[in-house]
Amino acid sequence: MRSLVIFYACYALCLGLGLACLACVCAWSGRWRGGFAWDGSELQFNWHPVLMVAGLVVVYGNGAVLYRVPLTWGHNKLPWKLLHAALMLSALVLSIVGLCAVFGFHNAKNIANLYSLHSWIGIAATALFAAQWAVGAAGFLLPCAPGSLRRLLKPVHAWMGAGILTLSIAACISGINEKLFFSLKGTANGTQPYSSLPPEALLGNSLGVLIVAFGLVVLKILSNRDWQRPDSRPEDASYTPLFQEETS
Repeated sequence: MRSLVIFYACYALCLGLGLACLACVCAWSGRWRGGFAWDGSELQFNWHPVLMVAGLVVVYGNGAVLYRVPLTWGHNKLPWKLLHAALMLSALVLSIVGLCAVFGFHNAKNIANLYSLHSWIGIAATALFAAQWAVGAAGFLLPCAPGSLRRLLKPVHAWMGAGILTLSIAACISGINEKLFFSLKGTANGTQPYSSLPPEALLGNSLGVLIVAFGLVVLKILSNRDWQRPDSRPEDASYTPLFQEETS
């Protein structure tokens, strides 16, 4: 009972932090950076942080912990498999559109792409995420996938999932810092310098802290063996493919 209470406290914290992350990044792009457009201007760039935080962090993190929710236990796993896959696909689509936003802005302004550590980490996280989703869909959803393959993929899938979330968090916080450095240059562009911690910098730094906190809570939920779905624990070797009857 105590473990259940702790889980739901962590899960509620996860949901709350995720909403706070979305509120902060939307407020930053909407209020401080001028809003949104899709015309090659800086307003198009503003979609990038919103979509990447929403996709690679918030939706991804909530999709990752879906199987840990005790209310999903003891029922047919098929609906939860499909929901997990749908959430992850939604996260992937959001992140790809977020990349299209920044590439389109860079190309319109003749700015080089993929030159910073932030961009390297971000593109690596998205590419690994796409590969993870494709392999996971083929291995866990297709009825033709052999059980031996699913048993082999299961620990790798879980490890890669945590690794991709860690890379995503690193990409987001490095991107926040990069954007603040570029935008808050002081009198050169009519802003207060980042070093003086103006309100925009405070909001951006707070967003970074919220993202890290969200990631730590998600990783805590994923790492606690007592919160694993019973039929997903290592001692249970039954991994049922899509469209095959499953009762647990």
